[in-house]
Amino acid sequence: MRRTQRKEESLGPARKQREVIRDVMLSAGQCATWLTLDELAKLTHYPPASISAQLRHLRKPRFGAFAVVKRIRSVNRAMLAEGFGALWEYSVMPDRRAPVRRERNRRRRAANVRRAVRKVSRRAEEQQH
Repeated sequence: MRRTQRKEESLGPARKQREVIRDVMLSAGQCATWLTLDELAKLTHYPPASISAQLRHLRKPRFGAFAVVKRIRSVNRAMLAEGFGALWEYSVMPDRRAPVRRERNRRRRAANVRRAVRKVSRRAEEQQH
């Protein structure tokens, strides 16, 4: 009997949810399109609450420091009369600010460690004398 590859093995590594949402939002941004959480959920098959969390992560420097902008979508009077609340739509753009320098923070931490080591060694010397 011949072995067949599983579907998962042939597809390669799965992309992370954040990467999928980032790519969808960036391509929508190129078309100047704003998307609601429900529209994103239909496109990506992820739940809206999870999408909202991933959009928050995209703002963080370690995940790209994207500018995630939201605004209220204008709705017609019939929707307002039915009691629908505000409908938020989102857009993601590359942030124009300077990236965070991690080396500087590492240097600062290393200097603090050296300072603490010196302090401990001085105390040890004082206790010996």
